[in-house]
Amino acid sequence: MSSSDSVKSLPKVTSTEIKPAMSRISAILSHRTMRSRPEGVDGDINMDAEILASLGYKQELKRNYSTLEVFGISYSIMGLLPSIASTISIGLTAGPVGVVWGWFITGFFLIAIGIGMSELASSLPTSGGLYFWSYHYAPQSMKVWLSFFIGITNSLALCGALCSITYGLAGQILACANLSHQDLVITDPMTYGVFAGCIILQTILVCLSSNFVARLQSVSIYVNVFLILLFFIAVPIGTKNNIGSFNDGAYIFGDFENFTSWPNGWSFLQFGLMPAVWTIGAFDSCVHMSEEAKDPSKAVPIGIIGSIGVCWVVGFFINIVICACMVPDIQRLFDSPTGQPLAQIFLDSLGRKWAIAFMALITVGQFLMGASVLVAISRQVWAFARDDGLPFSSFIKVVNKKLATPIRAIIFSSIISLAIGCLCIVGSTAANALFSLSVLGNYLAWVTPQILRFVVPTAAFVPGKFYLGPFWSPVVNWISIFFQLFIIVMCCFPDDNVVAKDTMNYTVVLNGGAWILSMLYYFFYKRKYYFGPKSNLDPDDLDPETAEVLEGLDAVESNGAAPPRKV
Repeated sequence: MSSSDSVKSLPKVTSTEIKPAMSRISAILSHRTMRSRPEGVDGDINMDAEILASLGYKQELKRNYSTLEVFGISYSIMGLLPSIASTISIGLTAGPVGVVWGWFITGFFLIAIGIGMSELASSLPTSGGLYFWSYHYAPQSMKVWLSFFIGITNSLALCGALCSITYGLAGQILACANLSHQDLVITDPMTYGVFAGCIILQTILVCLSSNFVARLQSVSIYVNVFLILLFFIAVPIGTKNNIGSFNDGAYIFGDFENFTSWPNGWSFLQFGLMPAVWTIGAFDSCVHMSEEAKDPSKAVPIGIIGSIGVCWVVGFFINIVICACMVPDIQRLFDSPTGQPLAQIFLDSLGRKWAIAFMALITVGQFLMGASVLVAISRQVWAFARDDGLPFSSFIKVVNKKLATPIRAIIFSSIISLAIGCLCIVGSTAANALFSLSVLGNYLAWVTPQILRFVVPTAAFVPGKFYLGPFWSPVVNWISIFFQLFIIVMCCFPDDNVVAKDTMNYTVVLNGGAWILSMLYYFFYKRKYYFGPKSNLDPDDLDPETAEVLEGLDAVESNGAAPPRKV
């Protein structure tokens, strides 16, 4: 039977069966294009555009990202050594055991999360990703408001990720300044000023052409690899020369300390797991590049799982070296005038000049991290605005045709991040909520479509190129689901069991307030205009077979399932 006959012979569907029917049709169209894949780069890109059309969207952005560059954007955002520099103080709250074993244990579960996300990304490769999947798998009565909630949550979480990365960058820049001028007193307004300046520079960089930003990911990979190699060589040599000896294995792998009033077990979980959870995060950035990636059903899973795996293994050894080379007095690291424990470790091991040089290199890596996450944020914001999910969507969703870049979405994302970053002025306790803000929002956005895929009877999952199979896929996905739910709960706990102004977890206030305001905005206004993912295809964008199928679906939708597709 020809592929055309297959489509024409599809059974009639009712309005309540429309999403499963769309899944079957998407699968047929995808397999048809795979079988008839044209040879050459242009043919591959045309096939990717046709698969995107089967999901209801026209190709507006250029597919400049190779598999390596898709990997690069996630790996760049993780930015191992710069990220560890920003989060090492959290892990040290549970001592070397928290730093080393917390990282190792977390990495196992992050691989499971990456596998679950990769299966979804391979099945439905679109920049909207999480909110699109949530709409696709949710029950009919929940589709629209749930996809809106996930779209807002994911957008704010990614903005929180940019804030936390750039806040760490500001701290590292000021640590370099303190190392050079020991009489410098670092203040909260000073931190925000540096933070804002870095956001503006990252915005200018990311507004350049799509092709340039894609090449930037390769540069970021090289910078991060160079930093890691230099770290593995210079820090142990410096420790041997300046300190004289290393900490032994019993200290590195077995010394647990508790600098909180929580019980030891909970202290390990809350502070030992968080550095890896935050560092090896934002791998959904690969998903948001689906409409700029070549062969996204394959490239995105490789980018997600590859970046998690590399950062898990290499980060584990970085943490071992840190614990081997640092002075065992952890309280002294917390009280360092540099404000950065890793900067103090470099100062002890390498001396002042080399410590300044090393921290300066780390700031370069951290700056590129921020630029990469801004790219991912802008694509999520652009995709959500394309479906009219944001205020001023008609303005934000416009793509600069000359540069093939959503410049307005980039600027909008930067403005939101600058507003959230005002927490830097409030103080370090509120500013530290930036780290949990991104984790809590991202994990909620990640886990929702995973749960819907398995618990909603009408959810029709059609495997893409990446799929573990009917046995291992549910096993791995449920492991990742339970871990994500645990992390969501853990992110809401305060740093101390005696809650005061200085120990309160402001993540609950930030996320809770944002969710309440967003849903009030939806129910009182936006529900009149937002109906979930909608097609922006014109008849000329479709091949005849796809057009015939979508016209048939429009006839079904016009009977009351959803607003008709504008095709």
